[in-house]
Amino acid sequence: MPHAYTQAVCSPIIQATVCRNNWTPTALTLGLTLFLAACGQSTPTAGPGGPGGAMPPPAEVGVVIVKSGDVGLVTELPGRLEASRVAQVRARAAGIVQKRLFTEGSAVRAGQALFQIDASPYQAALASAQASVAKAEANLMQTSAQADRFKPLIEAKAISQQEFVNAQAAEKLAAADVAVAKAAEQTAHINLGYAAITAPISGTIGRALVTEGALVGQGEATQLAVIQQTDPMYINFTQSAAEVMKLRSALEAGQLKRAGAQAASVRLVLDDGSEYTKSGKLLFSDLTVDTTSGQITLRAEVPNPKGTLLPGLFVRVRLEQAQAGNAITLPQQAVTRSPQGDSVMVVGSDGKVAPRPVKVGAQQRGQWVILNGLKDGEQVMVDGFQKLRGGAPVKPVPWQAPGSAPAKASAAEGGASAPAAAAPASSAASAAH
Repeated sequence: MPHAYTQAVCSPIIQATVCRNNWTPTALTLGLTLFLAACGQSTPTAGPGGPGGAMPPPAEVGVVIVKSGDVGLVTELPGRLEASRVAQVRARAAGIVQKRLFTEGSAVRAGQALFQIDASPYQAALASAQASVAKAEANLMQTSAQADRFKPLIEAKAISQQEFVNAQAAEKLAAADVAVAKAAEQTAHINLGYAAITAPISGTIGRALVTEGALVGQGEATQLAVIQQTDPMYINFTQSAAEVMKLRSALEAGQLKRAGAQAASVRLVLDDGSEYTKSGKLLFSDLTVDTTSGQITLRAEVPNPKGTLLPGLFVRVRLEQAQAGNAITLPQQAVTRSPQGDSVMVVGSDGKVAPRPVKVGAQQRGQWVILNGLKDGEQVMVDGFQKLRGGAPVKPVPWQAPGSAPAKASAAEGGASAPAAAAPASSAASAAH
């Protein structure tokens, strides 16, 4: 029986030929037989995958090979840097600022002169106080001499007892006047010293808040500048009371890396993701729970000899806890987290991809710590999820982290697979011809 395609194509041709030539039945039968025989030789049909039945090559997906080991558990907490000591430089003497004796933003030492206030009034007050001391001392000298002269006279009863008492009282009053005058002189000295404003602590001084010619200290201690001691630095951060109790228990159980007898070692992660070179210590002293939020403010201390850290910067405090044995780390994009549980996509030996539930632990340097659910040597998908087509097999290739150079082995494998994939297509083309 002729093929359906032959009937569909040949029938119109036969009808047209019969109508045009008016053949006899015998000739028509013979011609029809020969034409149908020629039309019955149909070409091979193409298979579902392309010419000659070839299937498309499997999609390449990036995978990582599971390898377990000891993984250090890390806890990261957000925090903010703060200077260990802050001092406000204020004018304690009223007057006109004459000079600024420091460079803004520079390092100053304790006792260094910073501002000079007009000291003329205080120098005059000191001179007056010194004169008062001299006057009081002269009066004391006179009254003391008179009291000394009255001693033999009272013994000889040449003067009355009252006169002798008056002389002794005058001597004591003169001595008290000397003490008052000396106290006033000391006060004048102190006020004169306030005219030269010095740094109360060593540290980095900010910008000057007043300029030359400004009237300061009139009625209040005017703030002139701020000095911050940035070595060491403090990091303040908050944590719930329950988490803080866990940290203290971990420290007591030896699960935290120590920095001394009463402190845990910490590392800082800066805004750009880099880790600060110096390690610090977590301080647990003076803990108080906020009654409104239930949070506890913790403080860590870190050295800052080069001034790299600045007050006010936001950082992340990284606590190194005890290691987890037989744990696995995977890139975050390889793990799917949902209310139903965590899972990953595992590529089997047959190239088929299947989901696998896993137990996820802490996060460490942009990766999840997998506690169980995987075995060594298994291949976990990291990218190429959009290439999955039902249960079609895939071709696993080593995954490369963004920004890293591709491995030569991967390039060689990709280059070798190209000719192999092209071979079926060539065979199909040959079969078609």
